[in-house]
Amino acid sequence: MATATSTRVLTTSLRGSSVRDLALVVAGAAFIAVSAQVSIPLPFSPVPVTGQTFAVLLTGAALGASLGVAATGLYLAAALAGLPVLAPTETGGHLTGSAVLTMPTLGYVAGFMAASAVVGTLAARGFTRSPLRTVAAMLLGNVVIYGLGLLWLRHALAASWSDAVAWGLTPFLVGDAVKIALAVGVLPAAWSFVRD
Repeated sequence: MATATSTRVLTTSLRGSSVRDLALVVAGAAFIAVSAQVSIPLPFSPVPVTGQTFAVLLTGAALGASLGVAATGLYLAAALAGLPVLAPTETGGHLTGSAVLTMPTLGYVAGFMAASAVVGTLAARGFTRSPLRTVAAMLLGNVVIYGLGLLWLRHALAASWSDAVAWGLTPFLVGDAVKIALAVGVLPAAWSFVRD
């Protein structure tokens, strides 16, 4: 049986009304959109280095599964609606509207929603309260993002698995380790400021 503390996420004390929940969803989507603008294109890959995964995983952990999925869904909806929220392309522009559905990195964006659900669920079970469990939650979230991202990347570019991994996974492992270390520093410490 779940206890009150085992079903809490960082923003539980802020939630309650529909207006507050909507504000948290909009804030989460905005955080992801801003993080996407921190983008470094790689000349050998269609996938840039961005701050998105860090923002997505933190958003899922802080908001929980339902609001985290809503925030990442709103982020994708904003791109489809024509807002320049995705990471810039190699030419500095932004894909928007229906072009989003054909981009080779669409699988990663879809993975954001699934990862938010996974990390948010784990956070509600206390996984973000200790460093080791935070690492486990962040690793699992990354596995979900890369799983869907690589599947779509391979399909969209008619690439081999080895090329998809070389373009869409291996260049990002060191950066993801740094992002996980940051999450380990942020999430458990943040709980000390939250009332149980």
